[in-house]
Amino acid sequence: MTESKNTMPETAGGEEEILQKYDSESRFRKIDAGFWRWAVFILSVGLAGYHLYTAYFGPLDALRHRSLHTAIIAALVFILYPAFYKKNSSNKVTIVDMLWSVAALATGGYMIFDYEGIAERMSIYMPSNVDIAFGILTIIVVIEGGRRVAGNALTILTVLFIAYAFFGHSFPDLLKHSGKDLEDIVAYMYLSTEGIYGIAISVSASYIILFILFGAFLNKSGMGKFFTDISLSVAGHTSGGPAKVSVISSGLLGSINGSALANVVTTGAFTIPLMKRVGYKPEFAGAVEATASVGGQIIPPVMGATAFIMAETLGMPYNQIALAAILPAFLYYLGIILIVHFRAKKLGLRGMSRAELPNFWKVLKSGGHLLIPIFVLIGMLMAGKTPLYAAFYAIVLSIVVSWFNKETRMGIREILSAMEEGVRAALGVAMSCAMVGLIVGVSTLTGLGPKLTQSILVLGQGEMFLTLFFTMVACIIMGMGLPSIPTYIITATMAAPALLELGVDPFVTHMFVFYFGILANVTPPVALAAFAGAGLAGANPNKTGFEALRLALSGFIIPYIFVFSPVLLMQNVTSPWEVVWVTITAIIGILGLSVALERYFITDLPLPLAALCLIGSVTLIVPGLWTDIAGFVVLSLVLGQQILSRSKGRPKVQDSNAI
Repeated sequence: MTESKNTMPETAGGEEEILQKYDSESRFRKIDAGFWRWAVFILSVGLAGYHLYTAYFGPLDALRHRSLHTAIIAALVFILYPAFYKKNSSNKVTIVDMLWSVAALATGGYMIFDYEGIAERMSIYMPSNVDIAFGILTIIVVIEGGRRVAGNALTILTVLFIAYAFFGHSFPDLLKHSGKDLEDIVAYMYLSTEGIYGIAISVSASYIILFILFGAFLNKSGMGKFFTDISLSVAGHTSGGPAKVSVISSGLLGSINGSALANVVTTGAFTIPLMKRVGYKPEFAGAVEATASVGGQIIPPVMGATAFIMAETLGMPYNQIALAAILPAFLYYLGIILIVHFRAKKLGLRGMSRAELPNFWKVLKSGGHLLIPIFVLIGMLMAGKTPLYAAFYAIVLSIVVSWFNKETRMGIREILSAMEEGVRAALGVAMSCAMVGLIVGVSTLTGLGPKLTQSILVLGQGEMFLTLFFTMVACIIMGMGLPSIPTYIITATMAAPALLELGVDPFVTHMFVFYFGILANVTPPVALAAFAGAGLAGANPNKTGFEALRLALSGFIIPYIFVFSPVLLMQNVTSPWEVVWVTITAIIGILGLSVALERYFITDLPLPLAALCLIGSVTLIVPGLWTDIAGFVVLSLVLGQQILSRSKGRPKVQDSNAI
């Protein structure tokens, strides 16, 4: 979560406008001086300091810790985000915004100062009128704050769920419930750890905020430039090099960045013009950047912080989730790289001149020390240390290693700036988590979850593949226009239980819904990441969206693979050779899929052979001995045709002794 959207330099110009168009989190006020500048600074640095302190010494009681986090985040949102954004709107904080901010702080203050009384009253489930009043105020604050920073999609969904809690008795039989009164709803949402202060905001107030801070510290020391330079030095000179640079750098940044849209604009502002310069069409350039940026959230160690929520939800050690995610993420990026490569070969595109590229060893020498905190973080997480412990020491280490080179050195000013930027980058995620708490709370309170599960099972008619398909569709629809973390929590609550009913392993189920929630960002008609890439490339948004969908096609197949063959996720492994075989067949299958999509391997591929190649690649990807044999045979035939076509097309060398 390196790149803070809320600290986008004002010189970004067109890039900033594009980000603001598609991403509500980027529509913040520019407050550069005066009282409100100090208010933002003090609240942000204070909250960052509090979370660093509690990461080392331990947090307050659950409700107090989570309510304090939510209250300060909401207060900052009302200061930084106008009620209604306009392109040239004033950057002044209004009296109404000030009142909203005070109300947000009051909701947390009440919970903290009367915590013992609240706990005593809730033990006999007799909330006072004041409890209910503050509960109503908190719900309103969360919805309005979430609307300002997270946009309308999640806000509308939240309001609809709350309405369902009140009026469920009027719904059709399948969704009907008895209906809840105001006191029941407010008490459940505000005074318990099942609503606003449930698991979503719990993870936000512990893991997510720390990893966003870690990313902000890395960014402040120059990690973003290092990733770009190292990618250029490795792949810039190859065929279609800038596209490969885009894939590598976006993946690296995305692995610690919580926002696909911010990642698209941050790296795309540099890589998309380079792709167009070497000959890629604008739609393809925008799609490459979008697909690679979205995929960053499936790469360990951070996985957009979703890995920590998954670990908390399933009660699994984080290191198991991170290890399991490696192979699928590798296959996803392999699919993108191969398509990019075959497109470059097909069009005869060259790479960039080595003279204009940075030297690998010089880049590594000047910035390689910045990787130390990441390796230490991964090492501690793999060793079984808690994410809080690992993140805290990784942040401290990022400051220490920054002093290894004067160009990356962080002083007090940079440290405080990184703390502020980290908290500001966390505003959208935190408010989204609070609204998701309302959605999940309603689902639990009314029993909606089992009803939706039953609906998916009815549609799937008890068939595994059909149920997987309808679950995928539900995840993509719920993921359109939503940030990745809320998408995962909602889909894990609403859609995943249908697969559990059919006996799919819980971890496999959660990875399945996680993948499709992420891929909603490149799935038309609401492919926000692709639209942002199109804006940077000056391309048609819909064409870019379909190009991104095509590039990400391997990502749509991989979740089906690990449902039918959990070995890909390191689950149910009986032998190391089993993992090796599944990996080899999947790699060759992804290769065949890329060849079929581009209709090019060694030379151009006729349409009938491309269709045959597609069939062969799918049979290889699907686990099973006979399907693997069939896939190898079919792809061998395609390879043979390509070799023959290449030899026939090659000009004959004339004998120098001929007359």
